[in-house]
Amino acid sequence: MTTMPRAQRPPATIDTSTLTLLNDLQKDSFDYFVNEVNPANGLIRDKTAEVWPASIAAVGMALTAYPIGVEQGFMARADAVVRTLTTLRFFADSEQSESPRATGYKGFYYHFLDMNSGARAWECELSSIDTALLIAGMLTSAEYFTRDTPDENEIRALADMLYRRVDWQWMRGRDNLICHGWNPGKGFLRWHWEGYDEALILYVLALGSPTFPVERDSYDAWCRTYEWKTVYGIDYLYAGPLFIHQMSHVWLDLRGIRDDFMRAHDSDYFENSRRATYVQQQYAIQNPMGFPEYGALCWGITASDGPGPATRRIDGVQRKFWDYVARGVPYGPDDGTLAPWAVAASLPFAPEIVMPSIIHYQDMQLCEANPYGFKASFSTVFSHGRVACRHWVSPYHFGINEGPTVIMVENYLHDFPWNIMRGNYYLQTGLRRAGFAGGWLDGETP
Repeated sequence: MTTMPRAQRPPATIDTSTLTLLNDLQKDSFDYFVNEVNPANGLIRDKTAEVWPASIAAVGMALTAYPIGVEQGFMARADAVVRTLTTLRFFADSEQSESPRATGYKGFYYHFLDMNSGARAWECELSSIDTALLIAGMLTSAEYFTRDTPDENEIRALADMLYRRVDWQWMRGRDNLICHGWNPGKGFLRWHWEGYDEALILYVLALGSPTFPVERDSYDAWCRTYEWKTVYGIDYLYAGPLFIHQMSHVWLDLRGIRDDFMRAHDSDYFENSRRATYVQQQYAIQNPMGFPEYGALCWGITASDGPGPATRRIDGVQRKFWDYVARGVPYGPDDGTLAPWAVAASLPFAPEIVMPSIIHYQDMQLCEANPYGFKASFSTVFSHGRVACRHWVSPYHFGINEGPTVIMVENYLHDFPWNIMRGNYYLQTGLRRAGFAGGWLDGETP
C-alpha cells in the first residue's frame, strides 16, 4: 500500500486564518437552509432554480444543520426550534397513502416534493435512501433539542414517531437487499442497494428500528457485494464517487468501530474514506485524461452537475460531457468536472491534503457569485479557450452539497454532530445488529 501520513486529529488550536476560512465557508453553506426554505412547512428546495421542488434529503441535511447553526451562533435556538417543529409537523400530518399525489407511503417519502403542497413531484419514486437521510436529520433533532419545554418535547416525540413509522421490512427485495424505491401503480424499482455505496446509514437505520427492523441477513447481503481494490498502491473498499465515502459519515462516527468485513481487512470505514480521499488526489495528480488544472490541489470527482450533454473537440481531443451524473475515480466517468464542496466534506478524513485544496479553491476566480460557499461544480476544460473566465461553472447550488459542507466541517472542528449521534440508541442498536464492535461502541474515547 502507498505510504500515507497517519490520520490527524484536529489541532488543539487552529490558526486564526484557517479557522476564519472554515467558519466563513460553513456560514455561507448554512445560509442555503436559511433562505431556500418554505417557512410554512419546512421543505428545502433541492437546488437554486426557479419553480424547483424540495428534496427530502436536503430537509434531512437542514434538520442536522440547525443545531450547528445554534452552536455556532448562526441562528437563535428559538428560531431553530420553530423551523424544526414546523418541518416535523408537516411530515407527521402529510398524506401517507398509495395515491400518486401523496407525500409518502409506509413511512417512506418521495424523493422530490412540491415546495408548497408537499405532494409528490415529477412522478418520482418513493425513495429508501432519501428517506433514510431525512430520518437521520430527524433523529439529530431529537438528540439536540432535549430541554423540558412543550416545543422541544414535541420535537422528540414527533421524530421518534416518524422513525417508528417507516416499514423497512416492506422495502426489502431480492436476496433481502433493500430496494431503491417504489412507484404507485408500478411497484418496486428493479434496483437494490448493493455494492459499497451511500446506503450504510440506510441499513443501520433499518436494522435499528424498534418496529419494522430488517434482519442481519440484509446487511450481510449488502456486504457480499463489496469490492476490495488496490488503486495507486492504496488498498480500500472501492466506490468511485467521492460522496459515497462521505454521506453515511455525516451522522455516523465510524472511527475505530468495525463490522465483520472491516475486521477481516484490518480497517474501518473512517480509514477507508481516508484512503479513498487519497485515491482521489492521486488520480488528479496522475491525470490520465489530460485535463488542465488537475493536480495535488485541484481534485474532487463525485456526483455533480456538469456542462453537458455535449461533445466538443478541444485542443485536438474529442471530449464528451455529461450533465448531472455520478462521476467517479479511477474508472470514470470523468469529463473534467470537479466539485470543490466534495473536497471540503472530506476534511475530517485527510485534513493535511484537504485544507490546501480548500484554500486553493477559495483563491480561484470562477467568475460566478457564490452566495452559498463553493459552487456545486466547475469544468476545467469545457470552456477552455472560449470565454474569458476559462471555466464553465454550475449556475446552481444544491442542498445535498451544502449540508455535508456544514456538517463535516463541524465534525472536524468540534466533533459535535458525531458526539450527539453517538448517544442515539437506535443508531447504536443498528450498528451492533450489523456486527459493529470496538471503539466508542464499547466505551472507548473516540
